[in-house]
Amino acid sequence: QLQFVESGGGLVQPGGSLRLSCAASGFTLDYYALYWFRQAPGKEREGVSCIESDGSTTYLDSVKGRFAISRDNAKNTVYLQMNSLKPEDTAVYYCAPDEIRCPPLGVGIRYDSWGQGTQVTVSS
Repeated sequence: QLQFVESGGGLVQPGGSLRLSCAASGFTLDYYALYWFRQAPGKEREGVSCIESDGSTTYLDSVKGRFAISRDNAKNTVYLQMNSLKPEDTAVYYCAPDEIRCPPLGVGIRYDSWGQGTQVTVSS
């Protein structure tokens, strides 16, 4: 059964950092694009970052320079390093695969959840 388990969320003050992890089971990630999206209460899902199978990356404009996505195929895991966090980054964060390529990032795109997500709360 294909499954992702997200972890690493928590409560952090503005300006702080968190590193999210997403471990896959049931299949091998090597040839998939992998992306993170988030959903804040009462808001649409929003694609945040994606990494292709060749390692190339894309980011939502609002997180460029603050977030970094990476992958470790040997561990079947994708990461999201989040620095200089802002209150508007508060959301549940999810990871997901794409068989073909990275999807567009932002809102108005259908993103399906594969795990339970991990809550990130940025507040003083």
